[in-house]
Amino acid sequence: MKLILSYVKRHLGMYIAAVSFLALETIAELLLPAFMASIVDVGIMGKDISQILRYGAIMLAIALAGAVGAIMRNVLSSRTSQLIGFELRGDIYKKVMSLSFENIDNVKPAAIITRITNDVTQIIQFSQGIMRMILKTPITCIGAIALLIIQTPRQFPVMAAILAISSLLIYSNMKIGYPRYSILQSKLDRLNTVSREFLANIRVVKAFSAEEIESAKFQDAAAGLSQSSVRATRVLAVFGPLINLTVNFGIILLLYLSRSQNASEIGRLMASINYMTQVLFSLGNISNILNNAVRATASANRIKEIFSENPAQQDGALVGGEAFDGTVSFENASFTYSGASRPAVENITFRAEQGESIGIIGSTGSGKTTLVSLVPRFYDASEGRVVVGGHDAAETNMDFLRRHIAIVPQKALLFTGTIEENLRFGNPSATGGDIKDAAMAASAHDFIESFPQGYNSMLGQGGVNLSGGQKQRLCIARALISNPKILILDDCTSALDATTESVVLNAIRSESKEATVLIISQRISTVMRCEKILVMEDGLMKGFGTHSQLMESCSLYQAIYSSQIGGKAYV
Repeated sequence: MKLILSYVKRHLGMYIAAVSFLALETIAELLLPAFMASIVDVGIMGKDISQILRYGAIMLAIALAGAVGAIMRNVLSSRTSQLIGFELRGDIYKKVMSLSFENIDNVKPAAIITRITNDVTQIIQFSQGIMRMILKTPITCIGAIALLIIQTPRQFPVMAAILAISSLLIYSNMKIGYPRYSILQSKLDRLNTVSREFLANIRVVKAFSAEEIESAKFQDAAAGLSQSSVRATRVLAVFGPLINLTVNFGIILLLYLSRSQNASEIGRLMASINYMTQVLFSLGNISNILNNAVRATASANRIKEIFSENPAQQDGALVGGEAFDGTVSFENASFTYSGASRPAVENITFRAEQGESIGIIGSTGSGKTTLVSLVPRFYDASEGRVVVGGHDAAETNMDFLRRHIAIVPQKALLFTGTIEENLRFGNPSATGGDIKDAAMAASAHDFIESFPQGYNSMLGQGGVNLSGGQKQRLCIARALISNPKILILDDCTSALDATTESVVLNAIRSESKEATVLIISQRISTVMRCEKILVMEDGLMKGFGTHSQLMESCSLYQAIYSSQIGGKAYV
């Protein structure tokens, strides 16, 4: 609840204004039954038309004032709650952006999405209704009870009993509901995870005709959410009617006890029934608001988990004017993923001079991608150190470091937007000529120009309207536009044929002569063109040197060469 109130305080002025209009609305609602009683008892029973008209005009003015108060309160509360949601989502997004890959791995992307969407929505709904909780509903309830006692003082014991029973029911509703709504949100996380995984891998699912398997997973997650939702809403379904029953029983009891009421005070009886009805609605609203408070508190606690997440990496102090020469050096570097039983890479030692190209080859799971992830500080070495650009990476400012590094990931990742917007992501200030040169170097210019709108052609989410090879070439062009001092190519030419790959790699070396290039590839023909080659297996470095040196000294490299090219090596 502290998290919600901290955002409410940011808009305290609007809240005070809304509460002022709310007070006007509440007072109007409480006064109307009293004046109605006067109309009946004084005007109608006394057959005084002037009194009827006078009290009627007063009621009309009160109703108008109450309507104005309700309208303004709704406008202000809606605006304030939406501002709170906007700021909260923005703060969550900023916090997630500040977290390291290790933190995001722990929290899980699907859970983050649920918190930004559904959990914030729960808080918006609660913050919009909070004014009813802090003023209108309690004041209406207390005011109605007080006026009811004034109208029919003999019925105070009945009111006390009704309030005691209703309060007990409301407390039980909160006590039982909170843990159930916490479970409900976690089940929603699970459903989002399954849905996200299916949509991201839909081609694989269809290729293996695994629709039934995925459907079963989805049905299981959806059933879990449905069951949790039923268990959570069942609480309200039980306690809500019980509260209504209690108050309605009080109304019936009030009518029974007032059976001998003086006919000249029938207006008071009408007012009393009206006030009992207001008490009924107030208690129902309190139950609903507290029920929303339970859900909002559960959501706020889940959001606090993100805010309380401490970045696994601390930003370094080396920035700006520090020299950066493009060298990369691993010095007995090891890294272990959180929760893993053994290092993903262990005791890696090699050096890449500025302008050198280093090929990295090894079987799947050998640690190649993990190795290059240490260069831009996606993760920090658990042991040893990684020196990038002449500085210990762990002591270097991340923004400063990454401004000099460009990465083409294993999976071609593009954004919804035009081709030019995607390419300009690598360098927002790039000119049209820079974009065209990078596209030509990546052998992407020709297919871009084949589209009716050329560089202004729109891409679907993830570049869904492009082939795998086209997406990879755009990702390469995007990296080249930044003119990096270190270029990391993580198996990013796997969808290209050998001829196109050769053209692209030659163009990269031509365009980035002074850049240090780290090339991960499964193809030995790709790494053979590099000046040095790093051979990896099970997270260990099995060899480092030129092609000729490795063919003489590294049995694993020899085996890879033999399996892919065959025959005796040409040295």
